[in-house]
Amino acid sequence: MIVSVILFVAVAGLYILHFSGNKFNGAGKDDAIEGDASSELKIAYIKVDSLVVNYDFAQEMHDGFTKQQEAYTKEYGEKRNRFESQAAAFQEKVQRGGFLTQERAMQERDRLVGEEQQITRLDQELSSKLAQMQADNNKQLLDSVLNYLKVYNKDKKYSYILNAAEVLLGDETQNITKDILVGLNARYSKEKLK
Repeated sequence: MIVSVILFVAVAGLYILHFSGNKFNGAGKDDAIEGDASSELKIAYIKVDSLVVNYDFAQEMHDGFTKQQEAYTKEYGEKRNRFESQAAAFQEKVQRGGFLTQERAMQERDRLVGEEQQITRLDQELSSKLAQMQADNNKQLLDSVLNYLKVYNKDKKYSYILNAAEVLLGDETQNITKDILVGLNARYSKEKLK
């Protein structure tokens, strides 16, 4: 308890000294403003969600991912349906006594269990491939945007370019999403023509 009180008093003292020190020694905001222009902080932001929705490269990657996802879903669905049909036929055959021996019924059951395990592995494998494809797409998209921002910022000289998702309130004049989107799409069109 005593240590907590001492720490509280120390922090409060530092707080008071810090802010009152600026008033007494003249070191305040005016010095920072009067500094040379090169130290001026220039900040812009991008609405990344809007950028991704309208960036041609991102759309092409998304379309490719969707096609691959549909192909995997179809492959898995066909195998799953075939298995379920075989399992239902097996169950019906067991109920009507269609197997000549108990051993033959056990062999067929074991085969179906093995096939079901293969289908489960296929599902996991396809899901893993899709997750990897999505991660690769995200990395390519991020690299594309960051590389373009470096080129764009050579002329603009922003100190920071932020993701608007993290900005709670911002001046719309600092929103460079449209400029970046136009530039990205123009660059992508040129690369696509090559």
